[in-house]
Amino acid sequence: MVEVTVRRRVLRLVMAAGILMVAGLVGWRSSRSGGLLVVAQVLHHPVLFGLLVLAVLTAAVIVGVRNLLFRSLVLVAAILIGLLAIPMLLFAGAGREVTTNEAAPSRSDRHLVVVEGAAMIDPLWWVYVDEGSGLTKRRWHVGYFNGGVSDALVEASWVGPDRVRLVTAGGEDTQVHLVDLSPESGQPLRTLSRG
Repeated sequence: MVEVTVRRRVLRLVMAAGILMVAGLVGWRSSRSGGLLVVAQVLHHPVLFGLLVLAVLTAAVIVGVRNLLFRSLVLVAAILIGLLAIPMLLFAGAGREVTTNEAAPSRSDRHLVVVEGAAMIDPLWWVYVDEGSGLTKRRWHVGYFNGGVSDALVEASWVGPDRVRLVTAGGEDTQVHLVDLSPESGQPLRTLSRG
């Protein structure tokens, strides 16, 4: 009877770890261009989900294995991995800030979003177009700019409801990039990556 209860607990813990892994995969998939923004914001936290899966599987080993030495080694390893991952969890996405969130002309359901961050000392910019509203809002990747490597993003603006204007500057060279969007979905017809 006790053996059956232990097996059930272990099975439940392993199933919980599987559910967490699936949720993390859904979040990763949604964080790609064109994914659902709300799903990505809620579920795309790889370090957090990794730590949760590690904790649940460690609990499964502690509940299911009788050997005290093996259980102790698994617990110590899990604690060490967790301690190493905590700084990554704390600093993941730290310092990223939305600096622009502007509706398209004549389109309240389409927004140009610029997120600014840094990699050590280099300024970074991510440019997105959010299409839709509520739970069905999709985020399309328009561009990525590394100001320390090449071009710095100077301006991001709408030219029309289906066209974005991005201005970059590198040294004395200034470039204007026009990115057309699909009128139906808001998907960029091309993306930029500088740096």
